[in-house]
Amino acid sequence: MIALTLFVALRRPPILVDAAEVRRAPMLVQVSEDGQTRIRERYVVSTPLTGRLLRVTYDVGDPVIADKTVLARMEATDPTLLDPRAVAQAKSRVGAAERKLQAAKAELARVEAMLQFAEREMGRMRQLVAKNAASDRELAENELLFQQRTEEVRAAGFAVDIAEYELELERDALLLTDPDRGDSDEMELSIKAPIDGRILRIYQESTTVVQAGSPLMEVGDPTDLEIVADVLSRDAVQISAGNPVHLKRWGGEVPLDGRVRLVEPSGFTKLSALGVEEQRVNVIIDLINPREERTQLGDGFRVDCEITVWQSPDVLQVPTSALFRTEEKWQVFVVQDSHAKLTEVEIGKNNGRVAQVIAGLDEGIRVVTHPGDAIEDGVPVSERE
Repeated sequence: MIALTLFVALRRPPILVDAAEVRRAPMLVQVSEDGQTRIRERYVVSTPLTGRLLRVTYDVGDPVIADKTVLARMEATDPTLLDPRAVAQAKSRVGAAERKLQAAKAELARVEAMLQFAEREMGRMRQLVAKNAASDRELAENELLFQQRTEEVRAAGFAVDIAEYELELERDALLLTDPDRGDSDEMELSIKAPIDGRILRIYQESTTVVQAGSPLMEVGDPTDLEIVADVLSRDAVQISAGNPVHLKRWGGEVPLDGRVRLVEPSGFTKLSALGVEEQRVNVIIDLINPREERTQLGDGFRVDCEITVWQSPDVLQVPTSALFRTEEKWQVFVVQDSHAKLTEVEIGKNNGRVAQVIAGLDEGIRVVTHPGDAIEDGVPVSERE
C-alpha cells in the first residue's frame, strides 16, 4: 500500500499538448506575391520632325480609332524643316521605317510557321492520346506551346501594324520637307492613331515648337491587360510558363484565373519594406477570364497573385507546426500510448502550412503540434480537448 502511494505521488503528470493527424489530401505549393496590371501593348506617339505643334484637343480616356482619329497636327513653320539636312534625315528615317517593316513581316512569317507546326503537333498528340499512345501531360504541354505560339503571332501582327503606321508617318513627314509644296493648307502633318484603344497619357497638350522624337501622348487598349508580379529570385526558379495563377483581392466579387506566360531571364535589385536589398524577377501573367468578367479592372491596378508551382491530388502530409530540426534532420513527436515518441521523418514539398511526408510516418498517426521545451522522448502527454 505504501509503495502504491509513493508511485502515485511521484508519477510525472501528463503534459497537455495540441495534436494533429497525419492524413492524405490534395496539396498545393504556391508562390504568393503582389502583382500589378498593365496594358499588354501600349504605344507612345511622338513627332517625326521638329515643328509647331497645334493644341491637342483630346483628354485622357478618350477613345481613338486606328488610322482615323487625328491625335495631333503639326505645322511646318520652322525654317529648318526646309534645309537639305532635314530632308536627308527625313529620307533616312523613311528608309529605316521600311527596313523595320520588312523585319516585322519576316518575324510574323516566322512565328506563323511555328504556330502551324504547333497546331499540327497538337492534333497529332490528341490522336495519340485517344489511342492511349501518349499521356495527358504530353498533350497539355503541346496545348500550352500552341497557346504561346498564338500569343507570339498576335504580338508579331501588332508589331507589323505599328511598323506600317510609322512608315506612313515618316513618309508624310518627308513630304512636309518638300520646298516645292507652296499650299499652306497642305503644309500640315496629321498624326493619326496607330491602334484602336484609348488615350492613356498626354505629354504635350499646348501649342509649342517640339523637337523631332518628342513624345506627345500614349495610347493603348485598357481591356487588353496582363499582370506583372516581381517575385524573389529563389522563388522564380520554381516558376515555369504555363503555371496556373489564382488572382485574388482585385476588387471584384470572385477571384480571377491566370496563367504564367513568361519568367523574365534577368533580375533586378529592389529594397524591401524593411530596407533589405532583394533580388527579384518579373513574372508575366496572362488573364484567362473573358473581358466581360473584369470590365472594371484597369491599367496599374493591384492584385494578389498565387502562382501554383506544384500540386498533387493525393499527398501524405503533416502540419509544418509539428516539424523541427535536429542535426539537419526533420523530426516530430508522435503521440503513442499517451506518450511522446521522437520520430525522424523525411520531408518533400512544403507550402508553409503542411509538408509532404516521404518516409517515417503513416496515415492516421497523431503528432504533437507546436512542441515546447518540456516535450521530450517518452514523456507522458495528454491531448487538449
